[in-house]
Amino acid sequence: MSTWEAILLGIVQGLTEFLPVSSSGHIELGKYILGVETTDNLLFSIIVHGATALSTIVVFRKDIAQIVKGLFNLQWNDEKDFSAKILLSMVPVGVVGVLWEAEIEALFIGNVMLVGFMLLITGLLLSFTYYKKAGNTSVNYPKSLLIGLAQAFAIFPGISRSGSTISTALLLNISREKAARFSFLMVLPPIIGAMLLKVQDYMEVPEVAGGISAIALSAGFIAAFLSGLWACKWMIGIVKNGKLIYFAIYCFIVGAIALAWSFI
Repeated sequence: MSTWEAILLGIVQGLTEFLPVSSSGHIELGKYILGVETTDNLLFSIIVHGATALSTIVVFRKDIAQIVKGLFNLQWNDEKDFSAKILLSMVPVGVVGVLWEAEIEALFIGNVMLVGFMLLITGLLLSFTYYKKAGNTSVNYPKSLLIGLAQAFAIFPGISRSGSTISTALLLNISREKAARFSFLMVLPPIIGAMLLKVQDYMEVPEVAGGISAIALSAGFIAAFLSGLWACKWMIGIVKNGKLIYFAIYCFIVGAIALAWSFI
């Protein structure tokens, strides 16, 4: 993978991580179109996901600072309650990642048909929210677990993490603002943890990068961070205004094209 290819894929990652159109799906389609060959696609995916996680930290820095401050309070408070719900939401994706790591990595092989089919499912999820009236409830423990299950399902390339988690939250009658906030913050611990494990593997055995240079990885990281910073702020406004239906249409179109292309 060349540096300019890493930059292009990093931009795709940054834009699509927060927009409900599946970053992993677009990364796979981008690799297929560019003809990128690498034996460890998941390493690059984790690196650019880490960049967009950093974008989330920057956008929600005040919320995160308040949560961290609340954790040092000896009494049970809203910040500890929110953190407990975040931890609960991590359980499904953690179980899937531990038990089926090899199977997950095998999904990232440029399977255009799989990506197309999953994009259609993402479009359906987003379409359902169009007919759902705006909710007014908060995230409780059962709902946080259900949203966590949606995040685990988003491991498939083509299923949008933000799209599936936000759609699930909205269908559970959670308010749009709280749905977006919880969706973006819940992904930070698992993504950062996975990225650190992959970085450790890279430091111990550089060959695990599969021919991807450190310069290309750094370029992809920076590109994903800058584009993600813009997309995250834009997505918050989109959720508040209930405009997810437009992305459902987009997913239907791209998914149909991917399926048609795979058959051709």
